[in-house]
Amino acid sequence: MPKHVFFYGTLMSPFNRPGRQRITPKLQYAGRGSIRAALFDLGIYPAAVPASDDSLVWGEVYETADPASVLSALDEIEGYRPSQPDRSLYTRVLTEVTLAEGRSVKAWAYFYNAPLGQAQRIVSGDYLEHLNGK
Repeated sequence: MPKHVFFYGTLMSPFNRPGRQRITPKLQYAGRGSIRAALFDLGIYPAAVPASDDSLVWGEVYETADPASVLSALDEIEGYRPSQPDRSLYTRVLTEVTLAEGRSVKAWAYFYNAPLGQAQRIVSGDYLEHLNGK
């Protein structure tokens, strides 16, 4: 099982979410990276969706020695039901992540799986930059 996870929203370290705190001891920071996706602002959190263009979403990559328990906790946080992916708020997808130094790794990322409505596109693909610019 791949040992990397990719966070692009409120699971990134600056947010200090309670759900994230439960798994933080099992994570080792591997660096900043990007995935091919489009990013949207849903108000209280962002949503990445697969994109067919060259859009990038920036975030943090972590390695874990205990992927099963980390993914179980993340599935709960993200509303992902492995047995019912179509009814999940987010889906977990093994995704190619390009780290800042150019190396690529496979990491689990969560993609939004519900209608975007009138959500604003975050053109920079960087949720932290977007929030700092508000």
